[in-house]
Amino acid sequence: MGRPTEVRVRVPASSANLGPGFDSLGLALSLYDDVEVTATTEPGVHVEVSGEGAEQVPCDDSHLVVRAMRTAWAIFGDEPAGIRMRCRNAVPHSRGLGSSAAAAVAGAVAACVLSGREPELEREALLQVTAGMEGHADNAAASLLGGFVIAWEEVGNTSARFHAVRLDTHAGIAPVALVAGLESSTKTTRGLLPELVPLPDAAFTGSRTALSVLAFTQRPELLMAATEDRLHQGYRRPAYPASADLVDALRAAGTPATISGAGPTVLALTADGTVPAGLDLTGFTVLPLPVDTVGAQVEIA
Repeated sequence: MGRPTEVRVRVPASSANLGPGFDSLGLALSLYDDVEVTATTEPGVHVEVSGEGAEQVPCDDSHLVVRAMRTAWAIFGDEPAGIRMRCRNAVPHSRGLGSSAAAAVAGAVAACVLSGREPELEREALLQVTAGMEGHADNAAASLLGGFVIAWEEVGNTSARFHAVRLDTHAGIAPVALVAGLESSTKTTRGLLPELVPLPDAAFTGSRTALSVLAFTQRPELLMAATEDRLHQGYRRPAYPASADLVDALRAAGTPATISGAGPTVLALTADGTVPAGLDLTGFTVLPLPVDTVGAQVEIA
């Protein structure tokens, strides 16, 4: 392809961990950030942001999408003299729905296109850029590839390399996000995790992670067992007790549920896009979000 001067990128939200799959399982969800980027011959960066986070994110070179573009251009080359960017955000920030990964994917994919390259052919490089910025690949891979992803990191002597495999999600799974009104910091919730966990808990969580692959792709009736976790959610409970209580209530009512990513949003894995009646949902917004099957989408203007 030639080098276009304008590109639009649509990137889905994501839910990571999905219970036991800490830093390794992710699911793309049908809630999207839209980014338009124009390459200019005039130096400088001009950023406009609307929607989620508009009052909080920077509108200069430090914007995460801009930083992702520049990280990608360090690989692809052909960075333009300047850029104009417009972001329309629908993914809530600091809620456990992968907003930072979505921004990184949007920027890396936009840079790829503006360098005259095909994102489909550069997925490996795009994953390294976006997962590298995140420090793990679960959210980034889900936003980039869509569907259900298994992600892992291969650590070498001098560097780490990220990998991901995308699988189709069973059609009988209808996720519902219960979006918390309060924000949560990934750095803070990671700080609650212990350096060591008991061997029985590690073995338990490993078995549930393996079961998750089967449950999400072929046997959704196994999701209740497959989403059990002893590795991280219990340790993080003090950071969002209301979310943890809601997970417990959903599971007690027969609906598989987990903390979404670092929280505090709760992800319910329903069969019909509805949650059981009678739950106390004070402080949460119920948002049915079908699985996104496409991942990052590109439109060249």
